[in-house]
Amino acid sequence: MAVAEISVTPIGTGSPSVSREVACAVSVLRSEKRLKYELTSMGTIVEGDVKDILRVAGRMHQAVLDGGARRVLTNIKIDDRRDKPLTMRGKVESVKRKLET
Repeated sequence: MAVAEISVTPIGTGSPSVSREVACAVSVLRSEKRLKYELTSMGTIVEGDVKDILRVAGRMHQAVLDGGARRVLTNIKIDDRRDKPLTMRGKVESVKRKLET
């Protein structure tokens, strides 16, 4: 299992607001049964198999292009840990436990 941050940024939309285009990208995730995701103010965190994450990142990118953006910049950060289970929640809980000590 991997955790990734995907940020899809439309360029050339004619407006400084990008929420409509971001909604197009995130709507792709709503149909994904094998991936968990969490929308944040600066990107979307996705949890699942690396192959599924890469596939959906491409679909998110294409959805914004299909929505009318003339240019799209997509950034992907992937944490693919193999020595123990990895989840979005587990990463956050680990930091919170360390803050309590």
